[in-house]
Amino acid sequence: LVNGINIQLIIFSVGYLLRLHHDIRHTPDFIGDYYNENTAVVAVLDEPLVAKTKSMKANAKVQYLIRNDSIIPVKGNIIIYFKKDTALQVAYGTQIIFNKSLQPIKNSGNPGGFDYKRYCLFQGITHQVYLKPDEFEATGKSYTSTFRNFIYETRSKVLQILRTNIQSKKELSLAEALLIGYKNDLDQSLVQSYTNTGVVHIIAISGLHLGLIYWLLSLLCRPLQKNKKLKWLGTVIIIAGLWLFSLLAGAHPSILRSAVMFSCIVLGESLSKRPSIFNTLAVSAFILLCINPYWLWNVGFQLSYAAVVSIVIFMRPIYNWFYIKNKVLDFIWKLNAVTIAAQIFTVPISIYHFHQFPNLFLLTNFVAVPLASIILLGEILLCIFSFWQGLALVIGKLLSLLIWTLNSYIERIEAIRFSLWDGMQISIWQTILLFGFAIAGINWLMHKSSKSLLISLLALTGFIFLRTTSIRKTQLQEKIIVYNVPQKTAIDFVDGRNYRFVGDSSLLSEGFERNFHLKPSRILYRMNPVNQLPFFTQQGHWIAYRHKKILLLDQTLFFVKNNHPPTIDLLIVSKNPKFYLNHLVQSFHIKQVVFDGAVPEWKIQYWKKDCDVLGIPWHDVNTEGAFVMNLN
Repeated sequence: LVNGINIQLIIFSVGYLLRLHHDIRHTPDFIGDYYNENTAVVAVLDEPLVAKTKSMKANAKVQYLIRNDSIIPVKGNIIIYFKKDTALQVAYGTQIIFNKSLQPIKNSGNPGGFDYKRYCLFQGITHQVYLKPDEFEATGKSYTSTFRNFIYETRSKVLQILRTNIQSKKELSLAEALLIGYKNDLDQSLVQSYTNTGVVHIIAISGLHLGLIYWLLSLLCRPLQKNKKLKWLGTVIIIAGLWLFSLLAGAHPSILRSAVMFSCIVLGESLSKRPSIFNTLAVSAFILLCINPYWLWNVGFQLSYAAVVSIVIFMRPIYNWFYIKNKVLDFIWKLNAVTIAAQIFTVPISIYHFHQFPNLFLLTNFVAVPLASIILLGEILLCIFSFWQGLALVIGKLLSLLIWTLNSYIERIEAIRFSLWDGMQISIWQTILLFGFAIAGINWLMHKSSKSLLISLLALTGFIFLRTTSIRKTQLQEKIIVYNVPQKTAIDFVDGRNYRFVGDSSLLSEGFERNFHLKPSRILYRMNPVNQLPFFTQQGHWIAYRHKKILLLDQTLFFVKNNHPPTIDLLIVSKNPKFYLNHLVQSFHIKQVVFDGAVPEWKIQYWKKDCDVLGIPWHDVNTEGAFVMNLN
């Protein structure tokens, strides 16, 4: 026991040290320790440019800082957004120099919002910059890796083959994502449809894709595998093929997990040994977390391992529920058994991260998984026969039809009213209790263990208690939330589990801005929209809520000087008012100023100075995140 505890302590200590080692902020010569605004930056583009709506984006490695004719070697990664320009002549490996201020990456600061800063930090990225054509200069030097060049060029050729033979933009974008994980062209509404119906794993390159590649490579290498002298060559070809595909597909944690696992299986077969699936899973996780400990926080990594473990443990017992003689029906049941088994461990993680559950996942996976497999095989054939233009066009048309069928099916399932259970909010402790309930409950069903039943019931009781307490807390809340939405005004007045929205009408309809900036907060606080809110009145720019008086100040407002100025509890400055704070204080007593996301930066700076002089507290949502005022 003591030895076991010591080993566990050593493993955890090594893991902690590895995490510190991979934290870019603890690296010697970290850019954040040396950079200031009066510094030129020399950086090398670390990937090909990716087209965005208004810019071209690339990650870059910073090599040097130049200050007062001194060259300072530094280490760090940044995101560069280039203004779209036809004359833009930069590519992977291009070294550039610029003298524009780097901006630290920050979050929106809205309650419940995605932690983009942490996401970038886990990838070693800490700053970003937007460059116009006249704000940087290519040095003429290039720093490239021959192997990475090969990967990028091959990836580009594959994309070109798909774009030549699949004409429809919607079908093409899914084909790119299915084959090599290229998601930059994907329509966000289509991705949402796949997410809402429980088949987004098809778009994320994972075990399904690598399993097909493994099967194809095994077929091709079967003659070599049967030859004792050449068996090793077959093993090398299969493993090399698996890893080449993994790198082409972006080398995300979920596909690397599959690559390591299949590599272990291939090595085991070549040595005439069948490794334990649990040992293989443990080895793959250990290797990947040694490479990058931050993958432990990657949602794809978590879901990938949870799905495989869940399938390995529960698929066979679930499949044995029914005995079906008919081979076709038996195959259908086996596919459903795999799908059901995968949900047992992935559902708590999915609800925790995405706050929803696809109720019709069996219907969608039953069609989507086989169809996606056929499409993937078709895309591989298209790449193989791309030199034969006539045949390639025929394959491309067939693929377009199959992808259109898949998309249409997914969208029709999504349109069913009860297809999605949305807006679920659970804490990390509730997630752990759900896992405990599932594991103990399944163990009781399989082995009839009374101890497992007791643990399962205790976990369920704990989950219900925490959830009830959380819901009760939200029923008592009273808040005013001013959100950070770029170029928009967005305010929620909250009473219990209801809210009244005031702001730009464009945020009332479903869309990216509403889903990204506002929806997480409403899920976090379990809020529902209402048209009438108790103790809420609005007359033009003036709002009274509970015991607070709020003035929403935008471009127009008429006021007069007052010897007995009324109190404004909250002044929300929006857009571009034509006057300044020193005008307002002659007519009102102001307790708090908030600048929303629609105020120009230069205007905010003027107002901040006036606030400081007059001793009025201010809050800028652009730099500090959403303003949340608790009224109770």
